Amino acid sequence: MDRAMVEKHLQQAREHVASGELHLARQREIVAELISRGADVMEAKRLLTNFEESQIMHVAHVERLKAELLALTQGHEASG
Repeated sequence: MDRAMVEKHLQQAREHVASGELHLARQREIVAELISRGADVMEAKRLLTNFEESQIMHVAHVERLKAELLALTQGHEASG
């Protein structure tokens, strides 16, 4: 991938991470609300776990793209 494409993908990946943080925060609120009401939280916790697992993947994707961008930058500096 060229630098511009990696930067575009990195921006999108960062947006996914930010959005994921919002989803996680809201789902944690939902779990807490259900617990306070004495309601069944099994499904809400399952969904929270899914969000957490997705967030781990999103963060890993950002890190891979950052590494790729760094490699492209270093390669450009070495050839320039």
